Amino acid sequence: MSDAKPPVSLLIVDDHPGSLEMLSAALAQEGVEILTASDPEAGVDLIHSRRPQIVLTDLVMPRMSGLEVLERTMEFDPSIDVILMTAHYSTESAVEAIKKGASDYLNKPISISSLRERIGRLVEEARKRRRTLQLEDELLASAEFEGIIGRSPLMWELFSKVRRVAPHYRAMLVTGETGTGKDLIAQALHKLSPAAKGRYVVLNCSAVVETLFESELFGHVKGSFTGATSDKAGLYEHAHGGTLFLDEIGDMPLATQAKLLRVLQNQEVQRVGSLTARKVDVRVVAATNRDLRTAIAEKRFREDLYYRLSMVELNAPRLADRKEDLPLLERHFIGKFSAQYGKPIHGLTHRAQILLALHSWPGNVRELENVIGHASMMALGETIDVRDLPSYLHSGSGAMPQTADPLPPGGDVSVGTLEEQERLLILRALEASAGNQSQAARILRIGRDALRYKLKKHNLQ
Repeated sequence: MSDAKPPVSLLIVDDHPGSLEMLSAALAQEGVEILTASDPEAGVDLIHSRRPQIVLTDLVMPRMSGLEVLERTMEFDPSIDVILMTAHYSTESAVEAIKKGASDYLNKPISISSLRERIGRLVEEARKRRRTLQLEDELLASAEFEGIIGRSPLMWELFSKVRRVAPHYRAMLVTGETGTGKDLIAQALHKLSPAAKGRYVVLNCSAVVETLFESELFGHVKGSFTGATSDKAGLYEHAHGGTLFLDEIGDMPLATQAKLLRVLQNQEVQRVGSLTARKVDVRVVAATNRDLRTAIAEKRFREDLYYRLSMVELNAPRLADRKEDLPLLERHFIGKFSAQYGKPIHGLTHRAQILLALHSWPGNVRELENVIGHASMMALGETIDVRDLPSYLHSGSGAMPQTADPLPPGGDVSVGTLEEQERLLILRALEASAGNQSQAARILRIGRDALRYKLKKHNLQ
């Protein structure tokens, strides 16, 4: 079996056969497949059928302009790099081409050596993207822990704690902001505990009416209150031999907290209206996004229950504190939604990745899941682009400003030159990483040496 790597495809579209022949010969290199079209319509057909990584097209052609080729390419797959060539250069057309997604805009006569260098860089970037996708797929398989995705130091530390405490805990507290995956941590604790073969029962404390809380959790006997027409076991009894997950425990009424404390201490449940207690064997995982110490000071949460639950406290980190996990989480959710929607989505464009990396993610992983779900539904091709993302990411707090967006969402925003765009993105990445160059390079999906070169290039040292 051959180990040869698949070639990078370059499509050249020019209505002058002489130019096609000259460019094909000049740009030929090992590992690059040259496709040509003297008719722009035929060129668009090749884009759809052969999906080249790079398109080099003349601007002025009969029946269809290079800008139209660019537009139809971006509609099909915005990850394709498109370079426009013209002998009729104008600042207005250059800015329009950049706004529409062009990678470059070259003025004829074109220096062959400069063009070779530019195409060479794009070929290497295409190969790097291909290698990155393969690497991310491999990392995704190795970075999944009981349904939780992460390979950042914070997540490895969390996974280590879960492994260590799962065989031994009787009661556990999981804290963290909304959307950080506290429920997944609870499920991981259950799966790795001796109770894994038992039931996993969930009670959302914020969704239960206060007057029915004790009955829902501990059960009741017939006639104990109006409407109690028969004996009923509570969720605590139902979880016997397994795990009970109490989500949003900060919303549990104080009276129920007192009864829960007794159950945790004695491992006995007394149904509402009953005079006898029943032995139960249940592991309890409680979760909250609230500061329980503040709630204790305000007499809204029992201090003794807090200490009973928090012998070991696990904290689910914010997504903003583990942005190095973003690429893996993006790949995970793209795989999930492409299967769910039956769409062959393979990834995000570089500019969409940068926009997501610069967002502050107040809704954490749940927000990212919703964003990727929205974008997967909206995407027309195999790649998610900036235009597919929810509109609030273009103007919301923590998102890239419109002036730094390579593809403004339909407005007349002046985007500047490619050099200005690159400089703005680097500044935003440095701002988001508090000046940490290694982290800024990760946000921009480039190597640290490449970032140093660009800092020097833009006089940002």
